[in-house]
Amino acid sequence: MLTLFDQLNPQQKAAVEHQNGPALVVAGPGSGKTRVLTHRVAYLIHTKNIPQQNILAVTFTNKAAGEIKERVGHLLDTFSGKLSWSGTFHSISSRILRRDGKHLGIPNDFVIYDTYDQRALVKTIIKDFGIDSKKIRPKAVLYAISGAKTELVTPLEYSGYAKGYFQRTAAKIYHEYQKRLRKNKALDFDDLLMETVRLFVEHPQVLAKYQNFFQHVLVDEYQDTNKAQYSITKLLAKKHRNLYVVGDMAQAIYSFRGADYRNILNFQSDYKDAQVYNLEENYRSTQNILDAAKHVINNNSSHIPLDLHTQNGQGEKLTVYTAYNEKAEADFVVDKILDAVSEGASYKDIAVLYRTNAQSRNLEEAFIKSSIPYKIIGGFRFYARKEIKDAISYLRVLYNPKDAVSWERIINTPTRGIGKVTLGKIKDSGWDLELIEEKSKLPWQKWIAAAAQGATTLELLDLVLEKSGYLEWLDDGSEENKERLENLRELRSVAGLFEDLGEFLENVSLIESADRPDAHSLDAVTLMTIHASKGLEFPLIFMVGMEEGLFPHSQSIGEVAELEEERRLCYVAITRAKEKVFMTNTKSRVYFGSVQANQPSRFIGEIDEGLLVFEGSSGTRRFLRKQSSVGEFLDELDYDRGDFNWV
Repeated sequence: MLTLFDQLNPQQKAAVEHQNGPALVVAGPGSGKTRVLTHRVAYLIHTKNIPQQNILAVTFTNKAAGEIKERVGHLLDTFSGKLSWSGTFHSISSRILRRDGKHLGIPNDFVIYDTYDQRALVKTIIKDFGIDSKKIRPKAVLYAISGAKTELVTPLEYSGYAKGYFQRTAAKIYHEYQKRLRKNKALDFDDLLMETVRLFVEHPQVLAKYQNFFQHVLVDEYQDTNKAQYSITKLLAKKHRNLYVVGDMAQAIYSFRGADYRNILNFQSDYKDAQVYNLEENYRSTQNILDAAKHVINNNSSHIPLDLHTQNGQGEKLTVYTAYNEKAEADFVVDKILDAVSEGASYKDIAVLYRTNAQSRNLEEAFIKSSIPYKIIGGFRFYARKEIKDAISYLRVLYNPKDAVSWERIINTPTRGIGKVTLGKIKDSGWDLELIEEKSKLPWQKWIAAAAQGATTLELLDLVLEKSGYLEWLDDGSEENKERLENLRELRSVAGLFEDLGEFLENVSLIESADRPDAHSLDAVTLMTIHASKGLEFPLIFMVGMEEGLFPHSQSIGEVAELEEERRLCYVAITRAKEKVFMTNTKSRVYFGSVQANQPSRFIGEIDEGLLVFEGSSGTRRFLRKQSSVGEFLDELDYDRGDFNWV
């Protein structure tokens, strides 16, 4: 064990050997965060003689919890590897509630409702209350309820805050939703956290029991905690005050899930005597990559600065490539991948990162045509996504009204009150159009006639998605459906390339049925959003779509807090790379069905030009050179850099 401890660098060793009291470990990307956390646990057990059952180690994934147990087992030969209280916030809270939830009237055999169960329950309540399901979507209600629970807002409190028709209706549903959960002896995932906080607050004797039991509380990825998680850790650590948190403000990218990065910013305010340990030596990337990431993140006002450095050498400069359009951009990515493979790299060494899932479509088609194996992390292939398959099915029945498979997919999507009996009658009729129109209340024959008379693919796509109610059905405000709507807008880009509907459908079929290499093989290029890339690393990274409106995303421009999160996303993306980074943008891009001519991303302008090599069209370089400073670059983008301070 001592030999292993000797392998830690001075910053890591100091963090591991922290004595009692609160500690904040600010761990930069690739700085050995997990190593420090596991060595800390081993140090407490071996050197400080803390019984393993009195150590609470909280992570955000079961995988991370398992990794900590495994590594501690390797560090301590005499240790069985079992950490009794190592797990996610939800799993720890579930154990506590099964033991002591009785104080709140929660039975120890409660069931946990998943997303499907939750939606079914909310749908039933909406129906029972006689609420118009077209105006109040179950997903939107659940999103509101989840947000309230994350902030520890009860149904009664939510009713007091509610304004407008949606919130007032959601408040009524929230109250009934909780009532029926209890009747069903069930909790949802947000309840696990919220009820644990309530248990501790309302029953001090229960809190005291766990405070006495947990002598040390360790929390991974502290920047990703929400209010409920923050409250749990603060309450549990109140007696011994041995709260040891690890995180990186610059990698806080999950505010859309309720994470509040102010928790890590305010740690020193919460604990005036906290020791802070900065892990600044990076074992992953070259110095040029780290310097580029630092240039970007230093423009954030809400930031804990780290002076990242490495012994991996200076490395190559980052390449910025400006293409004429999105096809040329994809061709460039393909060419560089094939060059890297020809020079000895493996496909698995390469990742292509994008801001939104919709951007994968153009890349996938280019990869298929070039026989480049790829896999998508955290999502489906573009043409395999539900909303895309639905939209194409709508178009297929216009082209071929006898397409029974497509009819069956969309006849009741969105819901039109066509149940099993009615569907059976429609099937028995051989998909008779008059019967379909009668039951669906949609003018299918008129749409089919428009297709036969030469309406363009784009016109037909817009027509059916709007008039069928599909777009309205998706537009419920949830993050999931916002992404689905973006994917449909990207489908418009493809539709605009094929005026003839038959040619469009043939192209889709060819891509869907392409004899592509095994996507699950170990040697494949990885495609994913930047959010999905956190925690991963690759020798070669492509960051595509580096343009204003794409990255940073259009929804963030003008909002300082959201723009700073976009900048943290950029920081995360750059620091996934070990050896080489390519950033690409285009002079014009067909995106969401229209031609856009976006300026290069401001994030490129925030990187010292001495770290960059420019290829392709000289547009980006000329644009950057017009400004003598980053400030002037941002001024040209009309970016309001007002003072931003948390109170």
